[in-house]
Amino acid sequence: MKHEDYMRIALKLAQKAKGFTNPNPLVGCVIVREGKIVGRGFHKRAGLAHAEIEAIEQAGEKTRGASLYVNLEPCSHYGRTPPCTKAIIKAGIKKVYASILDPNPLNNGRGVKELRKKGIEVELGILEEEAKKLNEVFLKYITQKIPFVTVKVAQSLDGKIATRTGESRWITSEKARDLVKELRNEVDAVMVGVNTVIKDNPLLNPKILKSKTYYKIILDSKLRIPLKAKMFSDESVGRIIIATTKYASKKKMEKLKGKAEVLVVRDKNRKVDLNALMRELGKREISHILIEGGGETIASALEEKLVDKIYFFISPKLIGGRETITSVEGRGIARLREAYLLKNIEIRRIGEDILIGGYLGR
Repeated sequence: MKHEDYMRIALKLAQKAKGFTNPNPLVGCVIVREGKIVGRGFHKRAGLAHAEIEAIEQAGEKTRGASLYVNLEPCSHYGRTPPCTKAIIKAGIKKVYASILDPNPLNNGRGVKELRKKGIEVELGILEEEAKKLNEVFLKYITQKIPFVTVKVAQSLDGKIATRTGESRWITSEKARDLVKELRNEVDAVMVGVNTVIKDNPLLNPKILKSKTYYKIILDSKLRIPLKAKMFSDESVGRIIIATTKYASKKKMEKLKGKAEVLVVRDKNRKVDLNALMRELGKREISHILIEGGGETIASALEEKLVDKIYFFISPKLIGGRETITSVEGRGIARLREAYLLKNIEIRRIGEDILIGGYLGR
C-alpha cells in the first residue's frame, strides 16, 4: 500500500465521529509496521482520548520502529487531554506522516518541531486537500473564533418557500426532510428567525440527539416568540438560546426564564447584530451552525458575509405569486457582478428533489 492509502484509512476513521468532536477536530490515525496496520484509532468526542493514543494503545509493543499516519499534526500541548507528541515519542514511533499542520495557535508547528527534535522523521502534505475539507469547521473556528455557518434552503423550482397564504408544509419530500435532520446531527446549533417560529412552529430536532449539547438559536429582536411554541414542549430536545436586543420587553424576558436562555446582544438597525452574536456563540464553543431560515435571516447572514456553505433542496413544484416569500429576501443586490457565487458545486437527487450544495465565493 502507498502512503496515500494509509492516510485515506485515517481519514475514514476520523469521519466516523463527525458532529461529535466539536469544537475539537476530526482526527483518525493508523500505525503501520512492516507493511501491516497494527493500530487504528479516532477521536470520538471532545475530552476523550485522541486518535494517536487510541492507535498506540491498540498496537502495544508493535509501535517500536513503526510509522504513524494521522490527518492532523499531533498536539504538543495540554488541553482536555495530555500531549500526543509525548506518547508518540515514548511509543518508539520512527516516522510520522501528517496531512496538515494544526492551525490551533497553541500547537501550529510545535508538534512537528518536538517530534523532529527527538529524531522522529515527519512528513507533511499527504492528502492535504481532503484533510482540509474534512476539518473545514475546525479550521475556521480555531482561527477566527466564530462558528462555521451552513445555510439550508427548501424551496420550489421558482424559489418560493411558502404559498401566498403562508402554507409551507411540505414543499420538499420526506427524504429531503430526513436528510436535513441528519445535517442537524453534524452541527452544534440550528438557527432560525422568530418569523419562522411564529408561522411554522417547528421543533428543529435532530434525527438522533447525541450526548453532546445541541442548541436551537432564535433571532428575536423584540421577543415576539410565543410562549407555547413547540420548541418549549416536552417533544423538544436540546437547549434554546433566544438572541434579542435592548428593545425587548423585560416582562417577556421574565416569562421566558426556565424555558430558554435570553441572550441580549448589540443591535444593528434595531435587529440582532449577527456578527456580535457569532462572537458570543464562539465563546460558548459553538463551532458549527445550520441556518434554516427564513428568507430574511438567510439574507442577513449573506449580507454580513457569514455564510460558508449552502444547501439548496429544490422541489419540482411551481408556486408563483408576486408577493410570495422567496428563499432569500432582504434588499438584494443592485448589479449582477455583486451576486453571491457558489464554488465547488455538488448536485444530486434526493427522492423527488434536487440538492445543490456549494461553498460561498468570496
